[in-house]
Amino acid sequence: MPSRSYTLFRDAILSEQQVTCVYEGRYRELCPHIIGTNKRGEEAVLAWQFGGESSGRLPQWRCLSLASVSQARVRIGPWHEGGSHRTTQTCVSNVDLDINVHVRKLR
Repeated sequence: MPSRSYTLFRDAILSEQQVTCVYEGRYRELCPHIIGTNKRGEEAVLAWQFGGESSGRLPQWRCLSLASVSQARVRIGPWHEGGSHRTTQTCVSNVDLDINVHVRKLR
């Protein structure tokens, strides 16, 4: 059974909604794009972080282990995407939902 965070992030992808959360002690503002499990079988999401706190420059792609996410909330606001897809993502190895494949192709 998926975790609460997994369900929230998955629903946010389907409705193209922003998510705010705390991850690794930092407040994050994200648009999740791909969700599933990583190589270790743990729930993971690839998201575009456009705001909040970061150890590096923003915006940027973030790979989040959902077990480490707390205080996740869906937020209404504009959808953000990363501009660069030069490399294949390795965050989510077993993809459950990819906005570009499963959501936007249905429209």
